Amino acid sequence: METQHALNALSALSQETRLAVFRMLVRREPDGVAAGDLAKAIGVPANSMSVHLGVLSHAGLVTSERRSRSIIYRANLARFRDLMLFMLKDCCDGRSEICAPLIADLTTPCCPSKDSVDA
Repeated sequence: METQHALNALSALSQETRLAVFRMLVRREPDGVAAGDLAKAIGVPANSMSVHLGVLSHAGLVTSERRSRSIIYRANLARFRDLMLFMLKDCCDGRSEICAPLIADLTTPCCPSKDSVDA
Protein backbone atom coordinates (compact mmCIF):
# COMPACT_ATOMS: atom_id res chain seq x y z
CA MET A 1 0.00 0.00 0.00
CA GLU A 2 1.27 3.44 -0.84
CA THR A 3 1.51 6.07 1.87
CA GLN A 4 -1.14 8.30 0.24
CA HIS A 5 -3.62 5.40 0.13
CA ALA A 6 -2.99 4.72 3.82
CA LEU A 7 -3.51 8.39 4.64
CA ASN A 8 -6.80 8.43 2.71
CA ALA A 9 -8.05 5.34 4.55
CA LEU A 10 -6.98 6.59 7.97
CA SER A 11 -8.53 9.97 7.26
CA ALA A 12 -11.80 8.34 6.22
CA LEU A 13 -11.90 6.34 9.45
CA SER A 14 -11.02 9.33 11.64
CA GLN A 15 -14.61 10.58 11.78
CA GLU A 16 -17.05 9.11 14.32
CA THR A 17 -19.93 8.29 11.96
CA ARG A 18 -17.70 6.79 9.28
CA LEU A 19 -15.89 4.67 11.85
CA ALA A 20 -19.24 3.42 13.16
CA VAL A 21 -20.40 2.63 9.62
CA PHE A 22 -17.22 0.74 8.79
CA ARG A 23 -17.37 -1.27 12.01
CA MET A 24 -21.02 -2.15 11.34
CA LEU A 25 -20.18 -3.27 7.82
CA VAL A 26 -17.36 -5.45 9.14
CA ARG A 27 -19.78 -7.06 11.61
CA ARG A 28 -22.31 -7.67 8.81
CA GLU A 29 -19.88 -9.39 6.44
CA PRO A 30 -20.40 -11.06 4.03
CA ASP A 31 -24.01 -9.95 3.55
CA GLY A 32 -23.53 -6.20 3.58
CA VAL A 33 -26.10 -3.56 4.50
CA ALA A 34 -28.38 -1.37 2.43
CA ALA A 35 -27.59 2.34 2.61
CA GLY A 36 -30.99 3.16 4.11
CA ASP A 37 -30.58 0.53 6.81
CA LEU A 38 -27.15 1.92 7.65
CA ALA A 39 -28.60 5.42 8.00
CA LYS A 40 -31.33 4.17 10.33
CA ALA A 41 -28.98 2.04 12.43
CA ILE A 42 -26.40 4.80 12.85
CA GLY A 43 -29.06 7.50 13.27
CA VAL A 44 -28.10 9.92 10.52
CA PRO A 45 -30.11 11.32 7.61
CA ALA A 46 -29.87 9.40 4.34
CA ASN A 47 -28.16 12.27 2.54
CA SER A 48 -25.48 12.46 5.25
CA MET A 49 -24.99 8.71 5.03
CA SER A 50 -24.43 9.04 1.29
CA VAL A 51 -21.62 11.50 1.91
CA HIS A 52 -20.01 9.25 4.53
CA LEU A 53 -20.27 6.20 2.27
CA GLY A 54 -18.75 8.23 -0.56
CA VAL A 55 -15.73 9.09 1.58
CA LEU A 56 -15.29 5.46 2.66
CA SER A 57 -15.70 4.29 -0.94
CA HIS A 58 -13.17 6.82 -2.22
CA ALA A 59 -10.70 5.52 0.39
CA GLY A 60 -11.32 1.98 -0.86
CA LEU A 61 -12.71 0.77 2.45
CA VAL A 62 -16.22 -0.06 1.24
CA THR A 63 -17.69 -1.46 -1.94
CA SER A 64 -21.22 -1.19 -3.24
CA GLU A 65 -23.46 -3.39 -5.33
CA ARG A 66 -26.92 -2.68 -6.67
CA ARG A 67 -29.47 -5.31 -5.69
CA SER A 68 -32.85 -4.56 -7.13
CA ARG A 69 -33.75 -1.09 -5.84
CA SER A 70 -31.17 -1.04 -3.04
CA ILE A 71 -27.47 -0.38 -2.96
CA ILE A 72 -25.74 -2.82 -0.64
CA TYR A 73 -22.49 -1.73 0.98
CA ARG A 74 -19.82 -4.08 2.22
CA ALA A 75 -16.53 -3.59 4.02
CA ASN A 76 -13.53 -4.10 1.76
CA LEU A 77 -11.66 -6.42 4.10
CA ALA A 78 -8.76 -6.88 1.68
CA ARG A 79 -8.13 -3.13 1.65
CA PHE A 80 -8.42 -2.99 5.44
CA ARG A 81 -5.94 -5.87 5.70
CA ASP A 82 -3.55 -3.94 3.44
CA LEU A 83 -3.89 -0.90 5.71
CA MET A 84 -3.15 -2.93 8.83
CA LEU A 85 -0.14 -4.58 7.18
CA PHE A 86 1.10 -1.15 6.08
CA MET A 87 0.88 0.05 9.67
CA LEU A 88 2.75 -3.01 10.97
CA LYS A 89 5.34 -3.27 8.18
CA ASP A 90 8.14 -1.79 10.24
CA CYS A 91 6.78 -2.96 13.56
CA CYS A 92 9.30 -2.60 16.36
CA ASP A 93 12.19 -2.39 13.89
CA GLY A 94 11.86 -6.09 13.16
CA ARG A 95 12.24 -7.17 16.79
CA SER A 96 9.72 -9.98 16.89
CA GLU A 97 9.77 -10.29 20.68
CA ILE A 98 8.24 -6.82 20.93
CA CYS A 99 5.75 -7.30 18.09
CA ALA A 100 4.67 -10.83 19.00
CA PRO A 101 1.94 -9.83 21.51
CA LEU A 102 0.44 -7.33 19.07
CA ILE A 103 0.46 -9.79 16.20
CA ALA A 104 -1.01 -12.51 18.42
CA ASP A 105 -3.89 -10.18 19.34
CA LEU A 106 -4.49 -9.47 15.66
CA THR A 107 -4.52 -13.12 14.69
CA THR A 108 -6.97 -14.40 17.30
CA PRO A 109 -10.35 -15.58 16.02
CA CYS A 110 -12.76 -12.84 15.08
CA CYS A 111 -15.07 -13.33 18.01
CA PRO A 112 -14.45 -10.28 20.21
CA SER A 113 -16.49 -9.69 23.29
CA LYS A 114 -19.20 -7.05 23.10
CA ASP A 115 -17.08 -4.77 25.31
CA SER A 116 -14.15 -4.81 22.88
CA VAL A 117 -16.43 -4.14 19.89
CA ASP A 118 -17.98 -1.11 21.54
CA ALA A 119 -14.66 0.28 22.80
